[in-house]
Amino acid sequence: MSPLPFAPDLSVKPEVTAFFDEPTNTISYVVKDPASDACAIIDSVMDIDYAAGRISYEGADRIVAHVREHGLAVEWLIETHVHADHLSAAPYIQAQVGGRLGIGENIRIVQETFGKVFNEGSEFRRDGSQFDRLFGDGDSYRIGGMTAYAMHTPGHTPACMTHVIGDAAFVGDTLFMPDGGSARADFPGGDARTLYRSIRRVLALPRETRLFMCHDYGPNGRDIQWETTVGEEIDHNIHVGHGVTEDEFVRMREARDKTLDMPKLIIPSLQVNMRGGQLPPRDESGRTFLKVPVNGL
Repeated sequence: MSPLPFAPDLSVKPEVTAFFDEPTNTISYVVKDPASDACAIIDSVMDIDYAAGRISYEGADRIVAHVREHGLAVEWLIETHVHADHLSAAPYIQAQVGGRLGIGENIRIVQETFGKVFNEGSEFRRDGSQFDRLFGDGDSYRIGGMTAYAMHTPGHTPACMTHVIGDAAFVGDTLFMPDGGSARADFPGGDARTLYRSIRRVLALPRETRLFMCHDYGPNGRDIQWETTVGEEIDHNIHVGHGVTEDEFVRMREARDKTLDMPKLIIPSLQVNMRGGQLPPRDESGRTFLKVPVNGL
């Protein structure tokens, strides 16, 4: 992969509004074209009380309310990857305010992998057709007058994409804040060496590029943060800054991943998110069920 499959335009400065979901430590974004009412929504969250089996949309409703209050026109709903720690609210938001749903084209790999894990059968489509657009490396799309670019940054999952919009880049789980380091790479289809190379692609963007995280966990008790820069990551990231080599990163990442528990919501998240945020189909009684594969992940 070439370092950058497009030429960043730092003169374009999108207006970014963040929405923090405390139960999942997820940050969703409304990204507005400063010259129009057009916007995109990135990595929205649908709430679930897993123990009670109840879905709610409080976080998504905050985003919808923001869109309506400011008279915004939603053109895109972007998923940076198939999340394993929260459920996407994209279809719910799409029904409220419109927009096209997009994800990386390697969603097909994720669907094939987890379609087998959850024994979904032949009725589950593994072609990405649950989404309106599948992005390849370097693909572009428009948000009003802004050109956005999708850059393939796998490693955490095969379908991870970083979305670069003017002087802002939305990195999903590829990177965390400098004191948080990097995301795990031990999920099916993940790979620490691939993740390191993807991070280097992100850090090939101009130093002043704003980077927006999908998650933050407040290391060492600090307040939650979600915005940094390429330069700050290069200079201070605890996992990849200071000239850390690929082999050093792989040794650290693989050892660290062995100590991590699975995300609490990984089972429902994967089943919903590989469907583009839709719940599994209802059975003959009209009820919806999520499966729990025993010793299956």
